[in-house]
Amino acid sequence: MKTQICIIGGGPSGLLLAQLLNNNAIDTVVIERRNKEHVLSRIRAGVLEQGFSKMMRDAGCGERMDKEGEVHSGFQIADGNRLKRIDLSKLTGGRTVMVYGQTELTRDLYDARERANGLTIYNVEDVNLNDLTTDAPVVEFSVNGETEQIYCDLVVGADGFHGVSRKSIPKGKLTEHGRTYPFGWLGILSRTKPVSSELVYARHSRGFALCSMRNKLLSRYYIQVPISDSVEDWSDDRFWNELRSRLPDSLLSSLETGSSIEKSIAPLRSYVAEPMSYGNLFLAGDAAHIVPPTGAKGLNSAGADIYYLYRAILDRYLRDDKTGLDNYSSKALTRVWKTQRFSWWMTSLLHVFPEATSFEKRLQESELNYLLSSENALSLLAENYVGLPY
Repeated sequence: MKTQICIIGGGPSGLLLAQLLNNNAIDTVVIERRNKEHVLSRIRAGVLEQGFSKMMRDAGCGERMDKEGEVHSGFQIADGNRLKRIDLSKLTGGRTVMVYGQTELTRDLYDARERANGLTIYNVEDVNLNDLTTDAPVVEFSVNGETEQIYCDLVVGADGFHGVSRKSIPKGKLTEHGRTYPFGWLGILSRTKPVSSELVYARHSRGFALCSMRNKLLSRYYIQVPISDSVEDWSDDRFWNELRSRLPDSLLSSLETGSSIEKSIAPLRSYVAEPMSYGNLFLAGDAAHIVPPTGAKGLNSAGADIYYLYRAILDRYLRDDKTGLDNYSSKALTRVWKTQRFSWWMTSLLHVFPEATSFEKRLQESELNYLLSSENALSLLAENYVGLPY
């Protein structure tokens, strides 16, 4: 089969790009190694920068987001029993974030693609990318035991950290940077009222905690745990007791507990691959970079890639201008590294590091004390949290 753009990966970034291009009469085929139900079962981030929300509207997929999502003008940082509200709107001249679950966002994108009769091929195996440095790349794969080939102009790799896209770049052509953190996040989803109307990031001597939500009746909570722990180590009761111990007393009376709907442990990693393109292959999202989730930048960072790539592809087809594609990697990486810095800083500020010296611990305390007492420092935090410009 033939198409203009073959997108590898049926997650939100790949689907968003496909929908934006479809609205401009640029043909796409999306291939996904899982089925649709599996993709929609993933529980992921739900804090959207304004730039990402705007792209959803531009793609014609923002109606339910605007109806059901919650606009947040601030969040809170807890340090022991100290609780400080970060007024994002005041500190950034009126900017906000949108809380809307990634599962629902992905569902909206799938619904839009199906309405547009866009081709999505599920359960693909043995994907191989060929002739990437030519003007006619070929994506080969098998589905239902049959070998298929897609002939295209461009390949977009939006298939995550473990996908085939980045691995298709020859050795010696890619430089990888990374850090693995010595802890993970144990997260649960529960049908309980959120402890606060805004997100709460908690620093405590026992470890980090985050109080988040999907809506007014569905809560998402996280606690820092050793990376060696497993989900089986943590009953619901143990989780709730540990969360209580890490939150300020002023929030405890509002903490509603209940059975978990989903429970998982996510490792924390910082990672960047350079460059983000090779020939006519272009990487986006987790295929090229990963951030720890502390600053809510994973999906948003992928969204910035899609913004740059979408505009570059439009230039290529509508104006016969390849400059945007030639500059895509360098432009995307400039913002990626700023996002990496912010996510690393937030993680370093709020987590307990098992091997930290007494000097490092006191520096961490001093950093947080300075942040919470300085309007200028809070403005820098808020500017990064609501999202840097594209």
